[in-house]
Amino acid sequence: MSNTSCSSTSNASKGKGAEKGELSWWQLSLIGVGCTIGTGYFLGSTIGIEMTGPSIVISFMLAAIGTYIVYSLLAKMTAQDPQDGSFCYYANKAYGKWAGFSCGWNYWSSNILIMGSQLTALSILSRFWFPNVPLWVFAAGYAVLSIIVVLTGTSGFDKVENLLAIIKTSAIVMFIIIAAAALIGWIDGDVKHPGIPKSSHDFFPEGLKGFWSSLIYAYYAYGGIEVIGLMATRLKKKEDAPKAGIIMLIVLAIIYIVSLGLAVTMVAHGAFNEKESPFVTALDKYHISFFPHVFNGAIIIAGFSTMTASLFGVTQLLVTLADDGDAPEVFSKKLKKWKDLPLPSLGLATVGLLASIITALLLPGKIYEYITTAAGILILFNWSFIIISALRILDNKFFGKTLAFIGLLLIFAAVTGTLMEKTIRPGFFVSLLFVAIIGLVALIMNKKVWKKQNFKSYLD
Repeated sequence: MSNTSCSSTSNASKGKGAEKGELSWWQLSLIGVGCTIGTGYFLGSTIGIEMTGPSIVISFMLAAIGTYIVYSLLAKMTAQDPQDGSFCYYANKAYGKWAGFSCGWNYWSSNILIMGSQLTALSILSRFWFPNVPLWVFAAGYAVLSIIVVLTGTSGFDKVENLLAIIKTSAIVMFIIIAAAALIGWIDGDVKHPGIPKSSHDFFPEGLKGFWSSLIYAYYAYGGIEVIGLMATRLKKKEDAPKAGIIMLIVLAIIYIVSLGLAVTMVAHGAFNEKESPFVTALDKYHISFFPHVFNGAIIIAGFSTMTASLFGVTQLLVTLADDGDAPEVFSKKLKKWKDLPLPSLGLATVGLLASIITALLLPGKIYEYITTAAGILILFNWSFIIISALRILDNKFFGKTLAFIGLLLIFAAVTGTLMEKTIRPGFFVSLLFVAIIGLVALIMNKKVWKKQNFKSYLD
């Protein structure tokens, strides 16, 4: 998930564009890859495999297409009108204050849920070594570590994230190499692999319903593409934004599809367990003593990286919302003596972390699926806003409009697919609760604040 926040839409609306950037397109691509890979892929993909079997590969392909459509439209808007506010700014530009407000708070809410999702996943994975330790103990420990990283400021955060990004990407590459060697026969082990599915039933063992339900987890693994849009204003050449995103998506799609393809051809559908990464399960019969420990550690690092990025992002985002008048002014306060730390904003995010710890304690069973589903849906709501904003802002030709509607259709399929599976259905209603609250607040703000501001501006 992304580690950046929506920057000030108010500044953007005054005509403030981006300053001279310092990033090359390939650097932005690498940052995007690092920010995107997390437990949504390492652990969430297991749930997707359980739901649909080997056809999870198709789910990831469709999600890659949908993600590309969203990013290409965002990149075009960024190239045409580079602004720090990115998708929040474009929503405001296309549909008014309520849209920018809703996008900002929806993004904040999704990242709060992402933190809860990652926190729960980290706790589940840590029980690999300490099965008798309660989930909430691990959750509390990782939360404190994450807060410490954020307290080091932007420079410390960047250094930690860069290191963790290298480790988690290397873990996937390590699995691909070892799995390929195992299939070729270079690693000893009397293991029978199911191989490539030979019938539609083998490929879709849970039918259309299972495949439909799995789409949300494929999309969730790509969540974070918006980091490229948010950081595109830091490019030396703003016109390189589309290239950066395309390369990032190609790298992600290849890594995801190849690794998952290897996993589902090595192990039978029923062998996967949501409490274990599919890649650990795939090599379990080979009894490679070091691999489960090393890979589990790498996944924990990936999850911690994503969770800390989300904490950093929501902390910065709330400051922006406060600066824009979309949140109480107190959240814009910063401690000058401590690296300009936005303490009130960090405090509210910490409350969100605390709520996740309590939830993990009370509902340890299916909470990961619920939170992950809700977070994924909220991300897709923001992506829908990007598409409909582009339809109004950009001069789209027939092909461009067709792609936009295909993107909306794929998002609709992923969201509605959560209703098909009862184990993740509660996540859909959790996301609707967040949307209803944000919508209600936006309605109140429009009647009580924004209309008065517009009237005053008209008189001036």
